[in-house]
Amino acid sequence: MSAARHTTSRLRSSTYRLGPPIVVFLAVLGIWYAISLSLDPDRQFLLPTPNEVIDVGFVNQDNLFQVLEGLLWTVAVSMTGLVIAIVLGMTSAIMMSQAKWVETSFYPYAVIIQTVPILAIVPLVGLWLGFGFTSRVVVCVIISIFPIITNTLFGLQSVPASFHDLFTLHSAGRVTRLLKLQFPNALPAIFAGFRISAGLSVIGAIVGEFFFRKGIPGLGRLLDLYRARLLTEQLFTALVFSSLLGILVFWGFGFLGRLVVGKWHETT
Repeated sequence: MSAARHTTSRLRSSTYRLGPPIVVFLAVLGIWYAISLSLDPDRQFLLPTPNEVIDVGFVNQDNLFQVLEGLLWTVAVSMTGLVIAIVLGMTSAIMMSQAKWVETSFYPYAVIIQTVPILAIVPLVGLWLGFGFTSRVVVCVIISIFPIITNTLFGLQSVPASFHDLFTLHSAGRVTRLLKLQFPNALPAIFAGFRISAGLSVIGAIVGEFFFRKGIPGLGRLLDLYRARLLTEQLFTALVFSSLLGILVFWGFGFLGRLVVGKWHETT
């Protein structure tokens, strides 16, 4: 009896969790169909129906393989930039947490990097470093590093004073305090920063590809190409894969965060 109740409870929980997004998705599809079918035949190419997008972008193997090739290139650029941003961001945040003068000296410049429009930086990066893989990775790092610095620094500095007093009572050194107190306390905030930066790295890769037109075309280059040629079915296909990539990395870091943090913290 208890097993049946447990199964029923899990089904009800899954329904409550998955039901609303599915309903919203179906409503969006219905609105999409209604708008597309209400357009004049001469303008219907601007918003093709979902089944036309599937036929041209997903069923047609040539179009699908072109988008998948661009997706792989975008994945390589965005994940490389994200790894570099994680290493640089966490290193910077740890240094700032250990010395106030380091935070005072360098944190304002991290804020400046975040506030300068990325579209104004991209042309300069291309002029300095060329228009290949390296420049696209640099753009990803620039756009995704700030949340890692901010969240990691916040987590390291948010340890309750009573815990610091306990470590001081046991004569704990700076390294011990960092590894056994501050870093475990900061893990939820760190993974929150990873989730934000993961999505931003995908955006950075796509934005960079809009400007850097040399080398293998990624999703950003394909989006610009389809826009210029009014290939709206392929354009929607590339948009779908771009969104799925951002969602996948966001959920991936969320799942990894739950595995690392476990159930000991109130955020999980």
